[in-house]
Amino acid sequence: MKKAFLLLGVVCMALFAGQAQNSLVLHPDNAGTKINKEIYGHFAEHLGRCIYGGIYVGDTSGIPNINGYRMDVVDALKDMQIPVLRWPGGCFADTYHWKDGIGPKEDRPSIVNVFWGGVTEDNSFGTHEFLNLCELLGTEPYISLNVGSGTVQEAAEWVEYVTSDNISPMTDLRKKNGRDKPWHVKYWGIGNESWGCGGDMRPEYYADLFRRYASYSKGAPFKIACGANSFDYNWTETVMERTRNKQNLMQGISLHYYTLPYNWRHKGSATDFNEKEWFTTLNKTLKMQELIDKHGAIMDKYDPRGRVGLMVDEWGSWYDVEPGTNPGFLYQQNTLRDALIAGINLNIFNNNAQRVKMANIAQVVNVLQAVILTQGDEMVLTPTYYVFKMYKVHQDAMLIPTDLTCENYELEGESMPAVNSSASVKDGVMSITLCNLNPNKEEPIELNLGTEEYKKVSAQIVTGKKMAAYNDFGKAEEVTLTEWDIKKPKNGKMNVTLPSKSVVLIQLSK
Repeated sequence: MKKAFLLLGVVCMALFAGQAQNSLVLHPDNAGTKINKEIYGHFAEHLGRCIYGGIYVGDTSGIPNINGYRMDVVDALKDMQIPVLRWPGGCFADTYHWKDGIGPKEDRPSIVNVFWGGVTEDNSFGTHEFLNLCELLGTEPYISLNVGSGTVQEAAEWVEYVTSDNISPMTDLRKKNGRDKPWHVKYWGIGNESWGCGGDMRPEYYADLFRRYASYSKGAPFKIACGANSFDYNWTETVMERTRNKQNLMQGISLHYYTLPYNWRHKGSATDFNEKEWFTTLNKTLKMQELIDKHGAIMDKYDPRGRVGLMVDEWGSWYDVEPGTNPGFLYQQNTLRDALIAGINLNIFNNNAQRVKMANIAQVVNVLQAVILTQGDEMVLTPTYYVFKMYKVHQDAMLIPTDLTCENYELEGESMPAVNSSASVKDGVMSITLCNLNPNKEEPIELNLGTEEYKKVSAQIVTGKKMAAYNDFGKAEEVTLTEWDIKKPKNGKMNVTLPSKSVVLIQLSK
């Protein structure tokens, strides 16, 4: 990655014990990169209870709904200001044939979800239901095309069905199904995890296949290539090399990275963990910066103008499923540890906004690091939800370059920076988000705000009494978003003490 890129990142230096002094120097005069709102995106796959029971219950359900969409979930997502939603997968996308999910619901064929639990779905939630949901939420839709088991013609016809206003068989079919005007769908993914569940492809083969599919997806303005799994830099190298000089075909390339305390066979519990597991999980979360640096350096090689966006369209924590639940449904609880995971990742994405143009946490309801959990007619807002609600102030704001100096959080001979941060400005309001990764110790930090004087200041905090604090059905919330008392700056500086295991937002204006 270019050296100049560091100005947009967080420079964190560890100091020796006894000499530690945490400080954050902000450079608001150099705020020149927009933080795309799509960095705060979400992901809804046909997986477990994400769609059915989580988002959609049907219009005959006794659960309060709007045309089948749960009213409580819709209201919560609106309040969080969800900017983009990815669908129908995930692995499911490369088994999904879109024509099965249109037309009268009683005539739609069923599908067996071979990847996630082997359950049979009735296809009652399809293209119209998804795109109408996005309109209801005021969010950008992001559709993943079926490259694994589909055809070029099938993909091209889906794009035409959704986006075209010409007279054609596909637009006639759309009108027959009740939608006269096309939808505006900007983002289209050309396959998902083609190196794995999306076809077990080699990067050379996928790159050529991408060029073919993208060539026929005429109405898709922003096409996203399947990118790498975590540290597979060869995949990025090959796809970027084989698509260079094809500026009309690829506007983005994806990256998937999940935080696991242990490994894929034994991921660890979502709620029953000790400080060592807390430390390891957060330390692995910080690897996101390394991934962006190294994949970004490859992208710089073939795309020096930064035309292609890095789209981290699957990220988040992944633990063992909750005891007694279907292992194919990936249902897990969500604790204060996950709030820190969310805050760390979002700060990293902000600081790399020059290259990262979208990110989508997995997943929006009832799956993996969900922002919302449902059970019958009940709904729970998770600690991760409150971090997203807090951080919405960064959406489409201008990134403020910062220099962070902080002490280390140390455990059993290992260490990592104790503080993680990002900052932005929008409509004259400076927003600073800070995470204290240390679960045992508060961290005092001096904020150097520059030459401007700020008279108004407010703050919010997400924290809890225990590392494993979480919100559950039928119980009072243990982790929420609350106002936090803070003193006004003096002579361009503020001294703040971050409570242990906390995520904090500070806002200042003149």
